[in-house]
Amino acid sequence: MYDTSGEEIVSKIPIIDLFAGAGGIGIGVQQAGGDLRLSVELDPVCCQTLRKNKKLHPGEVLEADVSTLDGEGLRETAGLSKKDPVVIVGGPPCQPFSKAAYWTDPGEDSKFRRARAQGKKARRPKPITEAKPDERRNLVNEFLELVIKIDADGFLFENVPSILHPRNKVLALNFIAQAESNGYKTTMVKANAADYGVPQLRERVFILGSKYSTPQIPEPTHTRSEKNADLFKKAAVTTGEVLKGFGATKFFEPEEVVSGKWEEEFREVPPGWNYKALTAWAGHPNPVFEAETRFWNFLLKLSPDKPSWTIAANPGPWVGPFHWDNRRLRTPELSALQSFPKRYKFTGNKRERIRQIGNAAPPLLVQKMAEQVLATLNGDGGQG
Repeated sequence: MYDTSGEEIVSKIPIIDLFAGAGGIGIGVQQAGGDLRLSVELDPVCCQTLRKNKKLHPGEVLEADVSTLDGEGLRETAGLSKKDPVVIVGGPPCQPFSKAAYWTDPGEDSKFRRARAQGKKARRPKPITEAKPDERRNLVNEFLELVIKIDADGFLFENVPSILHPRNKVLALNFIAQAESNGYKTTMVKANAADYGVPQLRERVFILGSKYSTPQIPEPTHTRSEKNADLFKKAAVTTGEVLKGFGATKFFEPEEVVSGKWEEEFREVPPGWNYKALTAWAGHPNPVFEAETRFWNFLLKLSPDKPSWTIAANPGPWVGPFHWDNRRLRTPELSALQSFPKRYKFTGNKRERIRQIGNAAPPLLVQKMAEQVLATLNGDGGQG
């Protein structure tokens, strides 16, 4: 189709977002040029967030369990006919695949790391390869079943890197095999958000699918190399760049104040360090802790000169990353580190806001992946 000037008109592809959460994937697909028609999410607080950001998150919001839906009903709710093109996107709950769900037997891994830190010989414990029972694992298959039932033209699936761990990899490979047996050409991408302009070292796995041509792996736009040797890429975006301005009093949140058992030690940790700064390993004159005896994000502080570490959805009271100004991160700061639009609003109390932001996929990272899927539908084959 062409307009009066002879320019080709490319229609926006309708998008249905399953497991929408707070809207990270939905925003990213829109930024890639998609037309978000429907967002499905079970969590009522997340649904409130989606509805509160109507201008940035258009389309219907359906509060429902994905496993109870069918393809025909989804098309109807999204205002689509059986013949309309559509792309399904989503990130099923990652908890069944997180490190906490597959790590080695309790205590064994920490013993190994402690022995190594002390210069002792130790045998690395064997990882557990048998998956723990968790009904949420089935939601991966529910996602693909809806893609097939709705006869989607393409899809974007997102999850944590540990979905490729030995205990979970079979599920991921079966997902790809089933998708390809139903006519989809697929590409798996393991990406670090910092390589695509997100100020956060957040790794994610994407499976991209299309009925028309194989989606390409998007070329990274940024480099994490301190030498910045690649002249064709920008330096990774730092926390100092994106958090500038949020230190003003108007952004203050009562929950940001740090106090309690480790307050004194916390204030002594320099930017970019964790509890290990207060160990003999780091040369501290009066060690408080022993190296490799705590989780790596205990008392962890951001460095203004580097990207952030992964933002957690349910951090403990002393789990970072914290701001280098000796406080917890504020809601707009967490949002900025995830590359959400500046005016995006999150509902709920502080814990609920952190959960929503920490569980979200960075919109900017999703955009780069979604562009490759949409390119196959628009006929240009994506990035070569």
